[in-house]
Amino acid sequence: MSAEELLNQARAQLTRVDPEQTAAMLADGALVVDIRPHANRLAEGEIPGAVVVERIVLEWRLDPTGDHRLPGLTADTPVVILCNEGYASSLAAADARRIGLRHATDLIGGFRAWQAAGLPVVAGGSPAVP
Repeated sequence: MSAEELLNQARAQLTRVDPEQTAAMLADGALVVDIRPHANRLAEGEIPGAVVVERIVLEWRLDPTGDHRLPGLTADTPVVILCNEGYASSLAAADARRIGLRHATDLIGGFRAWQAAGLPVVAGGSPAVP
């Protein structure tokens, strides 16, 4: 299977959201998870209220039944994952759904679409959740 096929398969199971929908979900208490590398976050900024989780530990932090999950996370928590442009986040959101997050999805166009939409951005470089 090619990377493009894997991406299409992942996206087929998601109801992806645009920047404005993501902002509304965040305001309603959704968990927005930024998986971008530190260098990108430092250079471009971050979404206020987003939680930074490195991709390497994402499944452990988002496993609703796991001992290492984020505080308060349940299988019903709405989760929006974002990367730079919305590719890696689609794959990550599909993984999150496979481990039990029924409402996991990703941000169409990623952080750069958020920024282009004129939505709030703060200085980047926050440490990731350990």
